[in-house]
Amino acid sequence: MTRIAVFGYGSLVDPASASATLGRKVDEVVPARLRGWRRRFSQARDNATCEKTFARADDGTIPAWILGLNVERNADAEEAPNGGLIAVTEAELARLDVREIRYDRVEVTAEIEPSGAGDRNRFDRVITYVAKPGHLAIEPPDGAVILRRYAEATEAAFELFGPAAADEYRRTTLPYPAEVIDGVLVRDRIPEGNPREW
Repeated sequence: MTRIAVFGYGSLVDPASASATLGRKVDEVVPARLRGWRRRFSQARDNATCEKTFARADDGTIPAWILGLNVERNADAEEAPNGGLIAVTEAELARLDVREIRYDRVEVTAEIEPSGAGDRNRFDRVITYVAKPGHLAIEPPDGAVILRRYAEATEAAFELFGPAAADEYRRTTLPYPAEVIDGVLVRDRIPEGNPREW
């Protein structure tokens, strides 16, 4: 049987978040890095037309775009983004596809660098999610924002690996390329397993 893992590099690193999507308890997230890639807030969704629309908590206006994390191939990247490997089945990949609706699955088996020597041969195949071309924003579009709950949840997820991992996440990802706001969900057609908070 093929042993499959997904490389999470954002909120999916949190076992509780992964558990909610997969519909089962995730007991282990194996720390790893993705060589030859970089992590940025370069995935954009049209806030007015997607399955979840957020308004600004301060004045009720609807931001045009919401930014999310993404990884991009970059052979010149000085530091490989850190993240975590979660064992999944083929059937569970379909659940992840629903969560990662604006992303494509990409195989990255050869580029994964587990943190522990014993983890190197643990998985036969590793995939990650990369923004679809229509959602890739090399530069943040006008009016783009980042939801504070997403930003804080992602930082907290890396804190679960320890302070060094959280510092590495911040060093390889921040500063934020757009305003970070408090958002209020005002329209909801969110599929099961897809986070409601961001």
